[in-house]
Amino acid sequence: MTLRRLAWSTTFMLFIGALLLTWSVIRQQESTLAIRAVNQGASMPDGFSIWHHLDANGIRFKSITPQNDALLITFDSSAQSAAAKVVLDRTLPHGFVIAQQDDDNQAVQWLSRLRDTPHRFG
Repeated sequence: MTLRRLAWSTTFMLFIGALLLTWSVIRQQESTLAIRAVNQGASMPDGFSIWHHLDANGIRFKSITPQNDALLITFDSSAQSAAAKVVLDRTLPHGFVIAQQDDDNQAVQWLSRLRDTPHRFG
């Protein structure tokens, strides 16, 4: 009888652990800003100057990555991303577009597609 209880207890604990892990992955919502030059051939700001502007205003970020013709800045939350957008709009020279980048997270994309599409029956 105790071996059976141990097996059920272990299974239950593994199930609860899997649920907690899934919840923490879904709950984590990274946010990314993309900085692009308006004019073709314009030089992008370097990551150090971006880091300096954000750090001077107390905004923490995860990474700054150049990708194709953009500079991507990843944040832990959308609140940090919004604060960074305000700071960068104010401090970077004109000629740059700072926009929210779509998440690469498949689960978030799937849920946003469900939410954004109109529901049609029939």
